[in-house]
Amino acid sequence: MDADVIIAGAGPTGLALACELALAGASTVVIEPLTERIEQTKGGTIQPRTAELLELRGLFDAMRARAHEREPVGGHFATLPVPLDYSVWPTRHPFPLSIRQDLVEEVLEQAALTRGAELRRGHPVTAVEQDADGVTVTVADRTLRARYLVACDGGHSTVRKLLRLPFPGRPGTYQAVLAEIRLASVSPLVPERSGHISDLTRTANGYWSMFVPVGGDRYRFTFAGETQATASGPVPESEIVEALTAVYGEDVRLAQVLTASRWSDATRQLEQYRHGRVLFAGDAAHIHPPLGGQGLNLGVQDAVNLGWKLAATLHGWAPDNLLDTYQQERHPAAARVLHHTSAQRVLATPHPSEDVAALRDIFIDLLRLPDANRHLAGMMSGLDTADRVPDADLVTDHGTTRLSALLRTGRGLLLDLTGDHPLPPGWADRVDRVRAKPDNQLTDPALLIRPDGYRCWSPGGGPLDAALARWFGAANDQNGQDLSNAV
Repeated sequence: MDADVIIAGAGPTGLALACELALAGASTVVIEPLTERIEQTKGGTIQPRTAELLELRGLFDAMRARAHEREPVGGHFATLPVPLDYSVWPTRHPFPLSIRQDLVEEVLEQAALTRGAELRRGHPVTAVEQDADGVTVTVADRTLRARYLVACDGGHSTVRKLLRLPFPGRPGTYQAVLAEIRLASVSPLVPERSGHISDLTRTANGYWSMFVPVGGDRYRFTFAGETQATASGPVPESEIVEALTAVYGEDVRLAQVLTASRWSDATRQLEQYRHGRVLFAGDAAHIHPPLGGQGLNLGVQDAVNLGWKLAATLHGWAPDNLLDTYQQERHPAAARVLHHTSAQRVLATPHPSEDVAALRDIFIDLLRLPDANRHLAGMMSGLDTADRVPDADLVTDHGTTRLSALLRTGRGLLLDLTGDHPLPPGWADRVDRVRAKPDNQLTDPALLIRPDGYRCWSPGGGPLDAALARWFGAANDQNGQDLSNAV
């Protein structure tokens, strides 16, 4: 075997998965067809739940340091002009973080390599074969062998096509252009800083556009019009200039096109995320319209869910069905995003019919109601996810800390908040026990928390040893070290 796991694709999903697997001690090789990282905003929004997961691994501060300036406002639903108030949910991250995707990849790549993962660029996958013991991946003029392959290679996944897997769903109904540009001059219509999406969008002269400042003279320019509806192939500079002038006026001067590509509102999802020893995550498993800033977040959350489960399987202590819970948990999560982005695409249409305009008006009124706003804020931010444990302040025998700091190791955690819940013998090699006093966010006397930050047991939920066996496998013969006073 060349590795325990081969990951196809060095985007945010693949690199986040490499971080998780390497942290858990699984040998990991990431293969990527591109020879270098593309500087682009693309999936440029980190939602609160993803920020919390990055905090669990000590990666969020590096993301925040690379983020571009943004107004302190919440998210949106269907570009409607009422911000979603994320602060009504318990979180340290009440606003989305705006950051270029290549900078997200930079942080994740550095972390993955530091933890021991290997990245091989300029290695396109050309063939995949699997057997009972592993997967053989042909890359250019050589083969690589691993126990598992995870396809994180995007919406046009080569791995998915090589395995001839159906990708059911709905084809796109419209096309648009996403361009990364630099401007030599601007007009008063060009936004000065990033903020709520309703302040960044315009409709003029047959075009719909979104203009996002991402630092200095650099902008993310998304647009659609009659010309884009049937266009194909590369995006010429003249097409971008025409749209810029039509929407933002003659004073806007283009200095440089950094990247440009076409995209559609296609919606598709694999029925099964696992096919033998090949698994799928991120856009390789699901695609949807880019409404609400969900795509990058969905992929990173796939990776954090899958990473510890796959590593546990490799290390031999995983319960028989642990890897199956990846499908059980993440397929519905993506299906939910596909569902609400389908609703958003109706409300966000650039040229609404009279009926859709009336629906938008009513929906805007609903968003001003606290309960309705809270519901959609929880859905779009990911903060309404069941069994999510807030990043509480804690006081241990060794001083103050935060829950996220206790999960940096990627192990399970028995958080004992009364001193009455010792860790039973046989799990100390996989689960830490910490005795602490919480702030008012945690009310249970004890919590068993998975490596991905979700509660899987509290008193009253059955025997503790049954929950430990359910998520962390059978007890071993050696007690290991009980970290009852660890910070």
